[in-house]
Amino acid sequence: MLKHIVMWKLKEHAEGADRATNAAKMKAMLDACAGIVPGILKLEAVVAQPGLEATYDVLLYSEFADQAALDAYQHHPQHVALKPFFGAVREARQCMDYEV
Repeated sequence: MLKHIVMWKLKEHAEGADRATNAAKMKAMLDACAGIVPGILKLEAVVAQPGLEATYDVLLYSEFADQAALDAYQHHPQHVALKPFFGAVREARQCMDYEV
């Protein structure tokens, strides 16, 4: 199994919206990707909650059956379509993949 974790820190304002609005939009877009390819075992998108310490605004935690499933997800048109918006609203991004 392969775990894929991504975190985004968002700009205060981008694409005509504030950070909170863009974070909610990102979460909805990620949630819509939950079953787009076989081999996605888990896909959970969360937004940092007010009042709790957080250095990033949106987190994706996902598990894939294998590298082929992750590759299929990465190249799926629905996932690729997220990238322009995510790139426009993010200030920073961190990613880590690891096998368990």
